[in-house]
Amino acid sequence: MKIINDILKSEKTIFQLIRYGFVGGVAFVADYLTLYLLTDVAGVNYLWSAAIAFIIGLIVNYILSNLIVFTTHRLKKRWVEFMVFAIIGVIGLGLNELIMYCSSDLLGLHYMVSKLISTVIVFFWNFFARKLTLFNK
Repeated sequence: MKIINDILKSEKTIFQLIRYGFVGGVAFVADYLTLYLLTDVAGVNYLWSAAIAFIIGLIVNYILSNLIVFTTHRLKKRWVEFMVFAIIGVIGLGLNELIMYCSSDLLGLHYMVSKLISTVIVFFWNFFARKLTLFNK
């Protein structure tokens, strides 16, 4: 029971990372589903779809990160916090687009496989950049 309580409440990085993994999973589902729907159902170019899907995932991630992952906030104004959160996300979006382009257009991988590769890399970038800049004592 203590381990579950630690996972749910602790500010230790490892437990925050576990919670962020859950939050990232939910945001990933929103992102991935949007990518699929826009590309395969609506016929939007996969790079445009990826950008829109990433923004939706960013919003889901911010809301859930504040509710579940991080309790310590460096910035008092939430709109400023969201802007920094978003800037980190935009850098992540750039990484996402670059990785997807290189994986799909240059290496010939299916765009959904490229998205999986990108997700792992961008996940760690987002967590540590946000923890160090926004949600740390």
